[in-house]
Amino acid sequence: MTDLSTLTATDRPHRRENTRLVTGQGRYVHNLQLAGMQNAVFVRSDYAFAKLLSVDVSSAQSAPGVLAVLTAQDLGHPNLPDINPLLPQQNKASFAVLATDQVHYVGQPIVLVVAQTLRQAQDAAALVLVDYEALADQVAEPTFYSNYTTGSDSRLVSATTKTDITVTLNITCPRVSAMTMEPRACVARWQDSTLTCWLGTQTPSRSQANLAQALNIDATHVHVITPDVGGAFGAKSSIYPEEIAVALAARKLQSTLRWAASRSEEFLSAYQGRGARLQGQLGVTDTGQLTQLSAQINTELGAWLPYSAAVPLRNSTRILPGPYRVEHLNIQGQAHASHTAPVNIFRGAGRPEATLLIETLLETAARAIGADPVELRRLNLIAAQDMPYLTPTGETFDSGDFAATLSLASEKFDYFAQRTEQQRRQQHGEVVGIGVALYVEPCGQGWESASVTLHDSQRATIASGSPAQGQGHATTFIDLAAHALSYDRQHIDINMGDTETCPSGVGTLASRSMAIGGSSLFNACKEALAKRDQGDPFPIKVSTRFESKETWSNGCVMVRIKIDADTGQLTIEQMVWADDAGNILNPTLAYDQLIGGAAQGLGQALMEALRYDEHGQLITGSLMDYAIPRAQDMPTIDVYSLHTASTTNPLGVKGVGEAGCIGVPAAIMNAARDALFAYLGHEPPELAFPLTSENIWLTMQSQNKIQPTFSIRDFQGE
Repeated sequence: MTDLSTLTATDRPHRRENTRLVTGQGRYVHNLQLAGMQNAVFVRSDYAFAKLLSVDVSSAQSAPGVLAVLTAQDLGHPNLPDINPLLPQQNKASFAVLATDQVHYVGQPIVLVVAQTLRQAQDAAALVLVDYEALADQVAEPTFYSNYTTGSDSRLVSATTKTDITVTLNITCPRVSAMTMEPRACVARWQDSTLTCWLGTQTPSRSQANLAQALNIDATHVHVITPDVGGAFGAKSSIYPEEIAVALAARKLQSTLRWAASRSEEFLSAYQGRGARLQGQLGVTDTGQLTQLSAQINTELGAWLPYSAAVPLRNSTRILPGPYRVEHLNIQGQAHASHTAPVNIFRGAGRPEATLLIETLLETAARAIGADPVELRRLNLIAAQDMPYLTPTGETFDSGDFAATLSLASEKFDYFAQRTEQQRRQQHGEVVGIGVALYVEPCGQGWESASVTLHDSQRATIASGSPAQGQGHATTFIDLAAHALSYDRQHIDINMGDTETCPSGVGTLASRSMAIGGSSLFNACKEALAKRDQGDPFPIKVSTRFESKETWSNGCVMVRIKIDADTGQLTIEQMVWADDAGNILNPTLAYDQLIGGAAQGLGQALMEALRYDEHGQLITGSLMDYAIPRAQDMPTIDVYSLHTASTTNPLGVKGVGEAGCIGVPAAIMNAARDALFAYLGHEPPELAFPLTSENIWLTMQSQNKIQPTFSIRDFQGE
C-alpha cells in the first residue's frame, strides 16, 4: 500500500515536461505561426432544426481581406467518417461536414470564411445571410441498444428468488463540458500534393486516416502533427467537421489555413459528455444478499455520431453490477439522438453512470433493511480468490481485491468512528452525511505500437503511438525505457504525436496508455537490448505492436459532507480514497491523474450542467452560466494506493486517469442522500446532479420531516 497523499519533494521524480511548459516554451496549435497562414471562421446555425432556404455569401465575398467563402457544394459535399461499431446501430445515416439542406443543432457549421486576418474573417462571416424555415422536432427512435439478461427472465425473478425488499431509484445526469484549457484548433497546409495538419488530438493515426478518406488521397500524403495539447478528456478523441472542412479548404485554396475555436464555439459545438437518465431496481434479502438488479439506462447522443458515440451506453450497461455478485440481471440501455451538440466519450464514458446507479441503489437498500452500507457491500463483494472473474455481462475482471480496497478506505477514513460522530452531530441539529462508493474501471483493450532506436551503448530514441495531453507521458515513457535499457534517462529522446516520426497507434484514451502503450514500449526495449547483447551493430532499430485484453482497476471513495440547513450549501469535510491501479510506474503522475479526475468528478456532482431550452438553444453557453471547480472548491483528498498487478500486460499496470470521475460523484451523491435521509426521516425524492445549494434547499423545504425509525445492523460475521 502506498500513501500517495504524503509524497515529499524528494519522492516526486522530476517531470521532463515541467521546465519547458511552466516557462512558456510549450508549443500548442493555438500558438503556431506559419508564413502565409490565412484565417478561417465558421458561420454557424442559429436553429436547432430547420430547413436551409438560402445562403447568401455575396456580401461576405466582397468584404476586405476575404480570400474565399466556401459552402458544402464548394468542398464537394463531404460527410463525416464512420463510427466504431461497438453496438448495433439502428438508424444509420451519414452526416454532412458543412450543412446542406437542413441544420440539426445550434452551432452546426454552414459556411467557411477565409481571410487574411482573423478580424477580417470574423467581420465577413457576420455578412453571410442565412434564411431558415424552422422544422418541428420529432421523437427519434433509439440509435443504439445494449441489453443484458442473466439468471432468469426478469418477469420470473420474483417467483424464483427470495427477495424481501426491492428499492427503486431514478437519477438524472445532465450533460457536462470537457472544458479543456485549450479549445480546439487546427492548422492545415497543402503543399506538394501533401496535407500537413497540426491538430490537438488524442488519436493522430486515426485523424490521419480520416483526413485521407475525406480528401480521397492515400494516408501517406497526410502528415498529422500533435504538439502540446492543453487537455482533451475524450473531447479530442474523434475528428470534428471543422477540422475536415479546414483541410479540404486548404487543398482547394492551395494554402495554409488556421482555425481556432473560441470558448463560445466550444460550448456550442464541441463534444459534450454524460447526459443520462438512470432508473434501477435492486432486490435484497433480509440477511443482506443482493438477489436481482434491473436497470434502464437512457443516454443522449446529440445530432451526429462521433467515432466513439456508442461507448458511453456500452460501458454503462456492461460494467453493471460493478464489483458485486448479483445472480439475476435485466439491464436495458438505449441511446437517443436529439437536435443538440454531439455527445462523445468524456473522462469515464459510461463508467460514472453505472457506478452512480449501483452504488446509490446499494446504499438505499442498506437503509431499507437497517444495514450498515459498508457491511452490506462487504457481504456481496466478488472475492479476490475468484479472479479472474467472468461477470454476468460477459466481461472478465483480470485481478483485484475489492474487499481489501474497501477495508483500506474504511480504516483510513475511520469509518465506524465516523458513524458514531455523525450521530452525535445530528443530535445537535447538524445535517451531516457519509457516502461510500466502490467502482470498477475497464482500462482499454486492443493494440498499441512503439519503436526504439539504440544509437550506441548510451543514447536512444523512443517513439510511441500514444501522444500526451498533459499526463506526463514523456516522463513515464523515458523512465520506463531507461529502466528497461539500463540507460541514463538524460540520454533518451522521445517522439510522440507525429505520424511521420512515430509508429501508428490507437492513441491516448480509455486509460490505456501505460497498460498497452507502455507495454509495447517495454517489449521494444527488451528486444532492442537482446539484439545489442547478441552483437548487432548500431544503430539498432526495433518496432513492436502489443495487443492486450482489458484490465480492470478498482477503488473506494468515502466522503463526509455537511449541508447548511438554511441555504442547502453542501461542504465536503473529508474525503478518503483507496485506488488499485496495479503496479504504478510513477507515483507522482498517478497521484496527479487521480486528483485531476476527482476535480472533474466533483464538478459533475456539485456544479456542472449544460442546459438547452425547448427550442434547442443552449442556455449555459458561457462561464457566466456554467460553473467549474476552482482551487478553493477542492477539498483535501487523502489518496492511498493498492497494487494488485494486472495479468494482461507485462508491466502489471492498470489505468488511473478516469477513476476520479467514476468514484467521486457517486460517493458525494450517497453522502448527500445520507444527510437528507436523516434530516427528512425518509428517502429524499428524486435527487439529480448537480447538487447545488438551490437543488438541495428545495428538497429540504418540500418534504415534511419524519424521524427515522431504523437501527443499523452489522452483517459482519453472519
